[in-house]
Amino acid sequence: MTGKILIVDDVSTNRIVFKVKLTAAGYNSVMAGDGATCLRLAQSELPDLILLDLMLPDMSGIEVLRKLKEKPLTRRIPVVMFSSEHDTDQRLLALQAGAEDFLSRPIDDQTLLARLRGLLRAREVVGAFSSHEGELGLFGLEEAATPYEVPGHVALVFSRADAALRLKKQLTGVSQDRLTVLATEDVYGDQLTHGSPDVYLIDADVGFPGGGLRVMSELLSRSASRNAAICIFNQASPGLVPAMAFDLGASDLVDAQISPSEIAVRLHALVRRKREADRLRASVQDGLRLAMIDPLTGLHNRRYGIAQLNAIASRAKQDNSQFAVMVVDLDRFKMVNDRWGHAAGDAVLVEVAHRLSTNLRATDLLARIGGEEFLIALPATSRDEAAIVAQRLCAAAQNTPVVLEDGTRINVTISIGMTVDGGDVEPRVNGVADIVDQADRALMKSKASGRNMVTILSSAA
Repeated sequence: MTGKILIVDDVSTNRIVFKVKLTAAGYNSVMAGDGATCLRLAQSELPDLILLDLMLPDMSGIEVLRKLKEKPLTRRIPVVMFSSEHDTDQRLLALQAGAEDFLSRPIDDQTLLARLRGLLRAREVVGAFSSHEGELGLFGLEEAATPYEVPGHVALVFSRADAALRLKKQLTGVSQDRLTVLATEDVYGDQLTHGSPDVYLIDADVGFPGGGLRVMSELLSRSASRNAAICIFNQASPGLVPAMAFDLGASDLVDAQISPSEIAVRLHALVRRKREADRLRASVQDGLRLAMIDPLTGLHNRRYGIAQLNAIASRAKQDNSQFAVMVVDLDRFKMVNDRWGHAAGDAVLVEVAHRLSTNLRATDLLARIGGEEFLIALPATSRDEAAIVAQRLCAAAQNTPVVLEDGTRINVTISIGMTVDGGDVEPRVNGVADIVDQADRALMKSKASGRNMVTILSSAA
């Protein structure tokens, strides 16, 4: 099964019909006949999507929807509401309450299934960041959503400028977002010229019947616009198949029969969902960055450093080249902390990290692997070349005292243990762990021999 869908309808026959269609399409179904059961199953089953009837025996579907959106575990589950009634006010209320769509019976099977596929794909994007809402606490995102305040940017893309301007005028009085009319020749232009739209509202017949789908596909393939939401505007286009539009990536589809107020609400909902996905994406990227970076020095941390050292060793093996590994330690660092305090010690670490970094190549690895200990790897470097680099690093640390904010000058030296490994050496049982251990033993000899020096040991095969 490709997804779990909760069907909520007070008529058992309707639930069974939905279940049969969804099962044939490869979905697993859970069924509820009232609002209370829906809320309970939503919490316990955590479905991927909810099909929710507007009229239920114990409460309205809109009330159920609002309760779902209030709860951290269920607020990101997409909800598609449906009804046999054609009440535009109820449609608007449902969309304003957070429904992803509102469908009126009779519902075209192909359009429904394509709509579900599109919504589930969008949910999988969020699922790539966290499989369930409870897990978002790892990123500090478990709190309820904050009210959306910043206006979005919606770009209108039509072949005829007069049609775009007319629609913009109709939407201006009811839209919460900034509306921009883009000529078709400018839609792929420099994003700095017109900004990066959150949503593109594209005429289905841009250029030729059904041409809006081609424009949409092109936008979704470009890095500057691939995360934007796309809404197709259908003016009774003979070349538009709704199911095809959703399967090709449309986030929503509206037509000229829908009121400007509803179009504005749908567009703003797309802005809100796009911005939320952006925030999740940024949070994950920040989390990944922090997982690799030492927060004090800005260098890579031990976990990332060892992973990169493995990659350097693998490349050396493939190229039959040498690489050098150094373990660097600040001499008598405890005395710095004891005499001037830990803030001074931090300042010394940051400055030494900077001096090491500025004396290495961009292709070299530098990571902080302990309190005052650093790991350095020099790809494609011989023993003699690495020895020159090591001596340069010692001089960079020693030659100029570290000056604190209050003017205090602290003399610093470092000790280095180094080993050089060849790409033709047979693989070790513990991988690069043996190489780092060899460099660490060399460091201990530097310390024992008086500090502020470099010791080189041959790597054991």
